[in-house]
Amino acid sequence: MARMINCVKLGKEAEGLDTLTYPGDLGQRIYDGISKEAWQSWVNHQTMLLNEYRLSPINPKDRKFLEEEMEKFLFGDGPSAVDNFVPE
Repeated sequence: MARMINCVKLGKEAEGLDTLTYPGDLGQRIYDGISKEAWQSWVNHQTMLLNEYRLSPINPKDRKFLEEEMEKFLFGDGPSAVDNFVPE
């Protein structure tokens, strides 16, 4: 049986993540309050950020930027606008 949570991002009850997807306290907040659907939305947005800004996950500055964007995307007012990005 799936683990159901009240998803903070979607504002409804939804299937929760199976495992922690991020380390530390932020990872625990994500596990406790973000659904699989909302997490997949973040993964798609993160991929777009990585590609548009040519970020490297091994660069500490880029990782910090991605973590801040993740927190805004999942728990804040939504994602920051990406300059010159036009979705297909």
